[in-house]
Amino acid sequence: MDKQSIKRVRRTRRRNGLRKRIRGTPECPRLAVYKSLNHIYAQVIDDMAGKTLAAASTRDKGVKMDKTGNSAAAAAVGKAVAEKALSKGVKSVCFDRGGFRFHGRVKALADAARKAGLEF
Repeated sequence: MDKQSIKRVRRTRRRNGLRKRIRGTPECPRLAVYKSLNHIYAQVIDDMAGKTLAAASTRDKGVKMDKTGNSAAAAAVGKAVAEKALSKGVKSVCFDRGGFRFHGRVKALADAARKAGLEF
């Protein structure tokens, strides 16, 4: 196996372990984060109903950034998803980092969402 395949397998294993413990309910939906090399995506998901309540990414037209693969862009996405979730009546969420380490862009997104009013 090449190094990239090993990294993908490890992240999938970490993600599955997290998903065993974290479930989104109507009272406390799951804030799921996915990051690629160039973009970052966030969704507020009610797993019981199988519905996405709010979503934001660096590819959205409402989130304008010069560069999309940095912490500033992740913070803008965190603020946008928090505002959308609060408008839908969601006040608290459980954070699903998606198998990524909690630092850098993932941490910037989480901190911005907290600052915008979401409770973790």
